[in-house]
Amino acid sequence: MQSAIKRLLLGLLILGTLTAVVVLAVGSFTWAPARPLNAVQTLTNQEVARSSVAAQPTTPGMLSQDLLADLYRRISPSVVNIQVTQISTASSGFMVPGMPAEGQGSGWVWDDEGHIVTNNHVVENASAIIVYFSNGYWADAELIAADPQADLAVLRVDPPANVELQPLSLAESVPPVGYYTLAFGSPFGLAGTMTTGIISAIGRSFSVGDGTMSGTRYSLPDVIQTDAAINPGNSGGPLVDINGEVVGVNFAIRSEVRANSGVGFAIPVSIVRRVVPALIEEGYFRYPFLGIAGGTITPQLAAQRNIPANTLGVYVSEIAGTPARQAGIRTGDIINAIDGLEVRSFEDLIGYLITATEPGQTVQLGILRNGRSQTVSLTVGERPRGSQ
Repeated sequence: MQSAIKRLLLGLLILGTLTAVVVLAVGSFTWAPARPLNAVQTLTNQEVARSSVAAQPTTPGMLSQDLLADLYRRISPSVVNIQVTQISTASSGFMVPGMPAEGQGSGWVWDDEGHIVTNNHVVENASAIIVYFSNGYWADAELIAADPQADLAVLRVDPPANVELQPLSLAESVPPVGYYTLAFGSPFGLAGTMTTGIISAIGRSFSVGDGTMSGTRYSLPDVIQTDAAINPGNSGGPLVDINGEVVGVNFAIRSEVRANSGVGFAIPVSIVRRVVPALIEEGYFRYPFLGIAGGTITPQLAAQRNIPANTLGVYVSEIAGTPARQAGIRTGDIINAIDGLEVRSFEDLIGYLITATEPGQTVQLGILRNGRSQTVSLTVGERPRGSQ
């Protein structure tokens, strides 16, 4: 009996040794609870997604150095430096009215016919304009038309024989906040500069232009805010996405020292797409006009006018034109919708008007009057044009 027990123990010892050798040969062995099949599938999909992103460097979040270098090579030949001679109209420092002054900015090629897009404030009051191309050649430029209300201008050049015009494509829309942007231009006169950042906010508004002959100023809506470095001299240059398409035109910074502080602004492509062709074809853009004066409802305004707290919309403070008067809009009305779209601010209303309507078109305004909702049909007019 003892002999049989000894043989059994010896057999078990040999079997355990062989098992240990097998485990060491194939790797470690760990016990784990069983996973459902769908959990395994989810893990596999995540791994596939990660490998897919890694294989596509144009995917947001994978802004590689090779991609940036390629974008610079593609976009730079389309960006120009603009040098202007301006006639001073007001006394400033050592300048006296009528004395010529030098200024500079940026621009970009719009089409094969030699049209260049820039800012109105870059070429305003210019007596001579010279466009410098990326390869160093230059050409005199003619001002075709300018729009102070959108701060856009169109030049035209006959390019030198050594310059091939390379128009930039327009993006369909402005990307969401958080998407990468690249600003091109000539900050401080340093031509051929590219900076990178993201869209940090959208839907801003700016009071721009010289107003009409009556002195009225209007808001430029849907302005893009970006942290891509924009400095004096970047004005008029393109703001592009990582596909190399124009999403805006750089035109302003917010800084106490006239230098980049991480807050720059660009005219959105939705405005550019409508205004620039009109400047080329007609010399001006016909702005839609409601004929009201007013603003976004604020807590202070709500308290002054006994408007219920957190009421959103545009408070009509004055009837300033025929369209609103004929439609029966009244002072004190609150516009909270247009063509079925919610209006939460003055920027919402103006943005829709400029990008989606034209003079003569009929729109449906949702209004609150004495706490009651109603819909009013209004035929859009044309904003009065100023002296320019």
